[in-house]
Amino acid sequence: MDRIAYLKNLVVMAIADGALAEHELSLLSQRCAELGFEEQELCAAVSYALGDDAQLELPTDAAEQEAVLSDLIRMMAADGQMSESEKRLFALAAARMDFSGEKLERLIDRVVRTNHSA
Repeated sequence: MDRIAYLKNLVVMAIADGALAEHELSLLSQRCAELGFEEQELCAAVSYALGDDAQLELPTDAAEQEAVLSDLIRMMAADGQMSESEKRLFALAAARMDFSGEKLERLIDRVVRTNHSA
């Protein structure tokens, strides 16, 4: 999966609840820096996510799938609330990548533990 598609996925999830909270913006800025992006790429990703054709691009590689789902979990939790639209979008992405309930629970536990220890 290319880096811009990865960023778009994060922005689509951040906007899924209809708002872009300060903590979500902070996480997006952090990920942009880690991915080597500047403000213009983030602006392009936000424009994409606000468009009628916005959708998640799901990777086929197992490691990339876990990375995307982990970041989607972080993005959903960034504002302290998980809206129904975010949960549905995440569940759809996980299902399309054939993540079983047990595998998904382990991933969520790992992400939550990592976030609490950080």
